[in-house]
Amino acid sequence: MARNIIGTPLLRLLSRTSSSSSPYLRRAYGNYEEYDVFAGTADTTHMIRINGYDENGFIANGVNIEGGVICLSKLALTWIPKTFDEITPDSLSIFQLLRPAPEILVLGCGRRIQRVSKELRDFLRSNGIKLEAIDSANAASTFNILNEEGRQVAAAMLPQGAT
Repeated sequence: MARNIIGTPLLRLLSRTSSSSSPYLRRAYGNYEEYDVFAGTADTTHMIRINGYDENGFIANGVNIEGGVICLSKLALTWIPKTFDEITPDSLSIFQLLRPAPEILVLGCGRRIQRVSKELRDFLRSNGIKLEAIDSANAASTFNILNEEGRQVAAAMLPQGAT
């Protein structure tokens, strides 16, 4: 059975270019600072909505995404970390590329809320991003609500089965 994953071509493009700063994400060629992923958020036609989740992944706009996911207003990407301990500034380095940066990152920690390291909080703060770390079920709902309100929100969520 074929698996549809939103954002896979973008991740392949990003991983083709070289950068020594992050094993998770490579800079894409081009003037990324002029691309606004939040532009036109009042138009809800193509907005990402998390429709469901389970032990293994998420359903975004009716498409099954296995594993973790990063969601922006109109874009969902697969996300490398499999456990909470693998969430590092490198795994969230995509947020250094986004202009404007999201106002808030809703971090879905899996089944339970976990304590976020000072290093990760400082990394997000240095990029002008507020952090809300909660369990993934509530993270999905929070992302949906804030995204529908037109806020510049992002979510990075681990599936319920992540430890």
